[in-house]
Amino acid sequence: PVILGHSYDPVDAKVIEELKQGVLFAMTGELEVELCEMIISMCPGVDMVRLACSGTEATMHAIRVARAFTGREIILKFEGNYHGFHDHTLWSTYSSPEVYGNRRNPIPIPSSSGIPRSLGDLVITLPFNDFEGFDRVMRSYGEQLAAVITEPCQGNCAAIPPQEGFLELIRKRTEEYGVVFILDEVKTGFRIANGGAQEYYGIKPDLATYAKAMGNGYPIAAFGGKREIMSIIGHGVAQGGTYTNNKPGVAGAYATLKLLKERPILKEIAARGQILMDGLKDIFEENDFSVVMLGYPAMFSFALGVDLVTSQRDWAKSDSELIESLTRAAIRRGVMPDLDPREPWFLCHEHSLADIEETLNIYADIVKEAKKTAVLKA
Repeated sequence: PVILGHSYDPVDAKVIEELKQGVLFAMTGELEVELCEMIISMCPGVDMVRLACSGTEATMHAIRVARAFTGREIILKFEGNYHGFHDHTLWSTYSSPEVYGNRRNPIPIPSSSGIPRSLGDLVITLPFNDFEGFDRVMRSYGEQLAAVITEPCQGNCAAIPPQEGFLELIRKRTEEYGVVFILDEVKTGFRIANGGAQEYYGIKPDLATYAKAMGNGYPIAAFGGKREIMSIIGHGVAQGGTYTNNKPGVAGAYATLKLLKERPILKEIAARGQILMDGLKDIFEENDFSVVMLGYPAMFSFALGVDLVTSQRDWAKSDSELIESLTRAAIRRGVMPDLDPREPWFLCHEHSLADIEETLNIYADIVKEAKKTAVLKA
């Protein structure tokens, strides 16, 4: 999702300026270097950066680097977290939690046909925010793990945030066992703070991945982290791509991040997003719907019919059918959340207070109407 707005003039102008010099060159350019230096200056703990074309590529490369650095192969990920469409992480992402098995011993489930089941031997899955389960797995498998990869919040599962201390526990245990901690900031990076979740939570992973907001819609991604880990690339570790430094992507990202550094754009988005979150919460509660608001003002969601949501297993108990019904009604009125109830709402800088007021007025009407027909979950 874009962070500034569609067809954002300052970004598009920079892209057009660069395009006049050419679209793609098989060598590093000055603007690419300046972009990477800007990422390093904005993101705590990032010493070196490599570019990619998508979040999928960024997480795929980060995992390869982690495996090469540690000499290990197994990775740990959390149910409901999405880290791209490559075979190494597309496990227990979209499936129903009913097939995951007991939470103390989950079964990794491939989220697409065509993924070799043998790769399941290299993946351990756990419910998100499972403190006890994470400690147990680290005691048993810590010395075999190459990486623990997680989103700061579950970007493809209602923006479920980490409970207090969970990211810190991951950081502590991965350090103890020499495991690479990969923080997937494809959705949170340059969105919830200029330095992403690393700045927001004061956490420093070993590697981090970025995309989406980074380029305001242009095709660009990045991964970076500690120098001692990133510096092994090129020394027996392969990473690259024909389009990784494509001019539109590099220029779009450079212009976007420059604006974020120069102006309080993310603070303004967060202020408007908080008004929207608070307003929606009030609307649901006034109509006797049990609601849990999740995520951050710039990237949030909600669950209906439940009182607590800390993992995908919790979210599966919520009334997703009602959310989808409300979404369809909102679309008919001109407001367009994602039809997939797992997808968060994203705000960009072009969303105005008038847009938020209109959205709240429409939701006030459709939620009131839904109350007449909905069977409320206890």
